[in-house]
Amino acid sequence: MSFMTNFEFWKLDKFFDEDTRAELSALDPEADKKDIEDRFYCDLEFGTGGLRSLMGAGTNRMNKYTVGKATTGLGKYLLDRYGAAQCLSHGVAIAYDTRNNSEVFASVAADILTGMCIRVLLFDKPVPTPELSFTVKHLNCIAGIVLTASHNPKEYNGYKVYDESGCQLVPRQAEKVTRCINAVNDYTGISFTGNDALKTMIDVTDDFVAAVLKQSLLTDLALKQELKVVYTPLHGSGNIPVRRALALDGFTDITVVPEQELPDGNFSTVKSPNPEDRNALNLGFALSESLGADIVLGTDPDGDRVGVGIRTADGENRLLTGNQIGVLLLDYVLSHKDLSTVRKPAVVRTVVTSELGAEIAKKRGLTVFSTLTGFKYIGEKITQFEAAKAEGRESGDYTFILGYEESYGYLVGTHAGDKDAVVSSLLICEMAAEYKGRGITLLDRMNEIYAEFGYYRDAQDCFTLRGKDGLEEISAIMEGLRSGISLFDDTVRMIDYSVPVAAEPGFGMLPASNVLKYVLADGAWVAVRPSGTEGMIKVYYSVRGGSEVEVKRRLKWIRGRVLKELGCGF
Repeated sequence: MSFMTNFEFWKLDKFFDEDTRAELSALDPEADKKDIEDRFYCDLEFGTGGLRSLMGAGTNRMNKYTVGKATTGLGKYLLDRYGAAQCLSHGVAIAYDTRNNSEVFASVAADILTGMCIRVLLFDKPVPTPELSFTVKHLNCIAGIVLTASHNPKEYNGYKVYDESGCQLVPRQAEKVTRCINAVNDYTGISFTGNDALKTMIDVTDDFVAAVLKQSLLTDLALKQELKVVYTPLHGSGNIPVRRALALDGFTDITVVPEQELPDGNFSTVKSPNPEDRNALNLGFALSESLGADIVLGTDPDGDRVGVGIRTADGENRLLTGNQIGVLLLDYVLSHKDLSTVRKPAVVRTVVTSELGAEIAKKRGLTVFSTLTGFKYIGEKITQFEAAKAEGRESGDYTFILGYEESYGYLVGTHAGDKDAVVSSLLICEMAAEYKGRGITLLDRMNEIYAEFGYYRDAQDCFTLRGKDGLEEISAIMEGLRSGISLFDDTVRMIDYSVPVAAEPGFGMLPASNVLKYVLADGAWVAVRPSGTEGMIKVYYSVRGGSEVEVKRRLKWIRGRVLKELGCGF
């Protein structure tokens, strides 16, 4: 059907609720034609990141009907794969964050699955995404669902699916689920009637926090009690588990930003609840100044990413980059582990993450694995390592130590199969406390690492191109780059991940992904990647040099060159 035919059907058919029909009736077919087209020109696509879109009425929006379609398809996939008996005995865990409609969409998913005779374990309050990942393994579920759009603005929501190992679906799995979802071609055939007898409300936060605390590395309570921390959950689900974990670990001076403590799906104190954005931590920085705090922590709405702010000696409030936090965590964890007792220790990072962490890991004898962008691929490595060990295979039998990506996502331990801001917050506070006892800050330690390994500077540009036209423009940019647009004269290698690239020996090929990476003669690199879940194109930069001044200058030049050559209204 054409987008206008779809629009008229949704606007008039009584299957759709009154609010949906009223929202669409308020649109003018002529004046709002572009908006109508974007809402209905396609079905919201289910990919390896699940669903993510603006909320609203339409086949290309997050609403109860698109959630219903995805869940119906997922239910069919689970019944086909596991059979009715396992679906009934093991069930699916469903979680949600503090976003508007997250709890509503979670209830819709629960009703649809129970109506298909699939048992559901539904959380009784908003919880972090890593807690859902933990729960799938902890309670031996066949799958998990979490309703969240992570760090996106308030207008968005999303739907992530996890397999029985607690990891997000990777392409080979998502493709099978997608086929089942696409087979649901009639929205009016979706049954939203649930079976409450198959729904159990759960609360496993205590178990999750206990698992997080097993990763604690600092035993000196006096050092912990000396650290002053300001924490903001940015109105999200990290509030309870982060504070509980820190308190149980012995930290006593934790102050929560009061304006951002309670759930608020409108995220009314920030433009965007993203701890990668320094502005999101402004209230935390202000409170830190008044209290003389040592660090500021901020977790995103679904508690899987964490940002860290430090006050410098000259009074500047500095937000550490995701790469810096990853390097500091890696350095700290390795300094506390006796690797002689660990079988084939491994670190996993993504192809758009700085090389500094890899240099540190290799120097200390660890194997470094590189995955495609997205923590699901890091989680997949954990599953592969564990499978090799269980099967007694020498090949692939590694011990996962830490996984991280540049976008503020980290995991230490294997209690979860996804990035975890709760365990990350715990270890960030521990290392800050230990370094304070030595008279230095996290920034000081970072500078010590630079002095040993060289200066690194990383950055990212992110451009939003919404709607059908935006997706077409993004596609044109990537096609232009592949057709021979030369960004740099000193490119020594261009890696096109749309063609499968060899992974580490014994792990086959990386799946195809729409990513281009340019490696330059001096070791700098630039990667260009469209988002897999929204109309956005990202450019990643990494530069290495002998001094901070040198790398700043080089990064500025490279960045300017990219923006000039790509053009496209940026």
